[in-house]
Amino acid sequence: MATSMTTDEPPSSHSSSKPRSGEKNWLEKLFGAFSAEPKSRDELLDIIKDAADNKLVDAEALSIIEGALDVSSQQVREVMIPRSQMVVVSLQDSPEEFLPKIIESGHSRFPVIGESVDDIRGILLAKDLLPLVLKGLEGFSLEEIIRPANIIPESKRLNILLREFRENRYHMAVVIDEYGGVSGVVTIEDILEEIVGEIEDETDEEEEDSYIRKVGDNDYIVKALTPIEDFNEYFECELSDEEFDTVGGLVMQSFGHLPGRDEVTRLGEFRFRVLYADNRQVHLLRVSRQKPQAADAE
Repeated sequence: MATSMTTDEPPSSHSSSKPRSGEKNWLEKLFGAFSAEPKSRDELLDIIKDAADNKLVDAEALSIIEGALDVSSQQVREVMIPRSQMVVVSLQDSPEEFLPKIIESGHSRFPVIGESVDDIRGILLAKDLLPLVLKGLEGFSLEEIIRPANIIPESKRLNILLREFRENRYHMAVVIDEYGGVSGVVTIEDILEEIVGEIEDETDEEEEDSYIRKVGDNDYIVKALTPIEDFNEYFECELSDEEFDTVGGLVMQSFGHLPGRDEVTRLGEFRFRVLYADNRQVHLLRVSRQKPQAADAE
């Protein structure tokens, strides 16, 4: 008579549920790449870039990681909206005076000032004006609805400020210089854009062919893809276009290597600082113009 045999060993079919070699997810592979224990930020970036080259992380993830690492070494002065571009509301203004300004700007937060820009009284949230729609202007007082302003120095690190934004649940800070004067404002969006890139919403104007953007007195953001002809026309100068068609090409030639973030070079009377570059090319530059004698003196 046949007898049935039992065994405590799991059926062989169970082995098919084990992950096959080569089926590790990208996260496991990435962790494996860190077994070399990088000793510096540059070594860490090299490992991450190798992971990107091997398709373990995509280009967008690499850009975000690089941005997050860069934020830890940047200061508020590098990303703030300068004083000259601040949209402020005066405590003495009536709604008829400040509402058109708020509507035109499309912003959601505004520093409120007293006698001058250096006299910061608080922050106005546009949403706090909504009751005016129902209640009208009777009994309205701007001073009663503004929020306290957070004052920070230009030298504060962005990673520290980002943590403060999150922990204290505010989105704008007023930046002061070493003498206590207001030098600009910074928002949580300004920091996040350093990590993930430009954040645009439905209120942002479409700027086609906007290669050059003025952000302050003698301070410009210039795309590396800007045609040299357009650069020369904008600044009324004569940079050579014999060997290269774009400003990025000229800048790369001046460096003699693929530059990293914050590296600086000069072409004639122009000072170029790299704002964004990946492992293939330069993308964004900060440009200031110097008098020829000032440039020569350096």
